[in-house]
Amino acid sequence: MSNSPENFDWDKFESQGFGSGYSQAEKAEMEKMYDDTLTTVQEQEVVKGTVVGITDRDVILNIGFKSDGLVPVSEFRDMPDLKAGDEVEVFIEDQEDPNGQLILSRKKAKIVSAWAKIYDALENDNVLEGVVKRRTKGGLIMDIHGVEAFLPGSQIDVKPIRDFDVFVGKKMEVKVVKINAAFDNVVVSHKVLIEKDLEQQRAAILNNLERGQVLEGVIKNMTNFGVFIDLGGVDGLLHITDISWGRINHPEEVLQLDQKVQVVVLDFDDDKKRISLGMKQLTPHPWDALPAEIEVGSKVKGKIVNVADYGAFLELMPGVEGLIHVSEMSWSQHLRNPQDFIKQGDEVEAVVLTLDREERKMSLGIKQLTEDPWTKEDIQTKYAVGTKHTGIVRNLTNFGLFLELEEGVDGLVHVSDLSWTKKIKHPSEFVKVGDNLDVVVLELDVTNRRLALGHKQLEENPWDTFESVFNIGSVHKATVLEKTDRGATLELPYGIEGFSFPKGLQKEDGSQVEAGESLDFKVTEFSKDDRKIILSHAATHSEVESARAARATKKAAPAGEKKEKAPKVQKEAENKSTLGDLDALSALKEQMLENEKEAGVKKLEAAAAKKAKDSKEGDTSDEESNA
Repeated sequence: MSNSPENFDWDKFESQGFGSGYSQAEKAEMEKMYDDTLTTVQEQEVVKGTVVGITDRDVILNIGFKSDGLVPVSEFRDMPDLKAGDEVEVFIEDQEDPNGQLILSRKKAKIVSAWAKIYDALENDNVLEGVVKRRTKGGLIMDIHGVEAFLPGSQIDVKPIRDFDVFVGKKMEVKVVKINAAFDNVVVSHKVLIEKDLEQQRAAILNNLERGQVLEGVIKNMTNFGVFIDLGGVDGLLHITDISWGRINHPEEVLQLDQKVQVVVLDFDDDKKRISLGMKQLTPHPWDALPAEIEVGSKVKGKIVNVADYGAFLELMPGVEGLIHVSEMSWSQHLRNPQDFIKQGDEVEAVVLTLDREERKMSLGIKQLTEDPWTKEDIQTKYAVGTKHTGIVRNLTNFGLFLELEEGVDGLVHVSDLSWTKKIKHPSEFVKVGDNLDVVVLELDVTNRRLALGHKQLEENPWDTFESVFNIGSVHKATVLEKTDRGATLELPYGIEGFSFPKGLQKEDGSQVEAGESLDFKVTEFSKDDRKIILSHAATHSEVESARAARATKKAAPAGEKKEKAPKVQKEAENKSTLGDLDALSALKEQMLENEKEAGVKKLEAAAAKKAKDSKEGDTSDEESNA
């Protein structure tokens, strides 16, 4: 009997019942013949199958196994034209389920096949194509043959990408750069493909790079100090100072991202890794176009583009600027902050002071637009000695203060000319910067632009009157303002100050006078020229003690002492005459002192009343002017 299937005896098989006409040996031989016609398959592997039928739910596939397999029709949505006879790859999930059915999966076959391609691409540096499914944090998610892969934002392109959404739904070629088998993670890159394409282009650019070469590039990044330009795989820096001849604060004022620009190569290092580019160099320098009629003394107009501590820059035209030094902003000899005069963005007029076209430098002034007040014809009469003015305190020094009477006319008020009575150590004790102060002109020197002013001279010198009030030996109530090792400063009536040495501060009980106490003090020294009064509290009680001691000594004379006794009547007469004369002289002296004091007090009170009246009128005038 031949083993060929063509020699199978079907009549014998059917007439005697299934298998009943064959011996055991023949059955084994037939079974072997049948098994040889089937394909040997293993679970968890991918095989090719042929479509033999399509139902509403499944696609029936023949993979050469003893039974056909079923695949859900939903797994063939990407093959709407599928028909019987087509070959597809499927994954064997189970050779035989509880129903004896072969279970296949096309979806898993695609995944297994995809992973195989991914590993092969990593090993052999192959290029894969996928579709961008969605955006995620830091990049994009791609579908590569059914496997999700991560494309970092930094690996999308050689230039920074600002909008990832434009790539969603688009096909993209990538290379596999990393696989994490434990987590089934795949990282891919599109940038490496671009870099490979740019390598030859970059090499060509660098080989031909030279200073002065004009290239076209695309702005890929922008910073506050300049922009980075892609020259075709090679990056160059266009510094902010080389963008425009005019002054700009940020490149975004004149440029924008992804803009194509023409640039010139200014410089590069030996390795050609740092390339400096310029834009303004492609246009003529504005100084070359500066009108010839502009010269020293010319009036020009422009816009303030920058204000510094030392002055301001005026832009006449883009790229042409002149410096207005702070000393050229006002005729005042005391420099102030330029912000007090002008601000950035102001449109101002100025006078050209110096001009150097070769060095492209220009200095300007704005005070020259007005007349110098010290050269005016009426300066001698306006500020004649003795005239009274009101000015603004501009500066304080240890020796005095500078008062501005008008723009450009300043005068010095020495610290000693602020008050007749107060001993002022520093002008800040009397006024502060910005205050108004009334003064009288003491000295005028037009040639040297000097003006000496005084404030205390607005009032009469009270020391002429103080000489009769605070005469030596007079006693006055005084308050201790300040006490040091050298002595104490005292406040006397009428706002005058005196001084007491430490020995004069001793009280009758032996203790010391302290700051804040008000006690009687006796004048021991007076100097009108030096405006100095020295007083002593100890002197007020030491004389009383001396008198008491004298009387006690007289009463305690020795009883046995022999004296020549004068006649009683004569002695009484002498005593009476002597005491009477002394009393008269004393009374006369006290009356004279009292008269002098009353005259001095009345004069001081009149002066104080006049001062209070003037002050009140001044306040009323200020209120009216404010109203």
